[in-house]
Amino acid sequence: MKLIKITKESDIPQKYFSSPVGDFLRYNNLGFPFKKYNNAELLIGMCMDNRKHLNIPDNFAYIIRTGGANLRYSEFKVSYAIAISKIRHIILIAHNHCGMVNLVSKRDLFVEGLMEVALWDRERAESHFLNYAPMFEIDNEIEFVIAEAKRLRGKYNITVVPMFYNVENGEISLIDEE
Repeated sequence: MKLIKITKESDIPQKYFSSPVGDFLRYNNLGFPFKKYNNAELLIGMCMDNRKHLNIPDNFAYIIRTGGANLRYSEFKVSYAIAISKIRHIILIAHNHCGMVNLVSKRDLFVEGLMEVALWDRERAESHFLNYAPMFEIDNEIEFVIAEAKRLRGKYNITVVPMFYNVENGEISLIDEE
């Protein structure tokens, strides 16, 4: 798998060029002027990480932010966007240094944090971690978002495009799934 950088309009693959995916890349990566939107054109699934910022116009996209861009537990929201707003394109954005990778290594920090900030007792915090961490743990950011894109394509039969956000420089690249 490789990343496809989008630094000029001709870098946008033809299959996305005249779609909301191409528009997203023009806005976010190339700084194209914003058009006015009354309705969302696509759905963006991305990590809840606070280091990511998108440069898109108002009303252009639904955005679901969840750990690791894992939409398994947000499927009703995805279905809503597709059914009610006729969304036909989904972008899934993974990023480097994702906190959901190797989540088990953060167990003590997680438990201590809940004890300190939320005033939970140790047993409650540990139980919470053990119950939920397996649902959100991912091994590799890119591999996970590719698998999630394939899963969503199979479920909804629409365009789902995996992308990668580099938190050091803010660049978004397409992920070549080949």
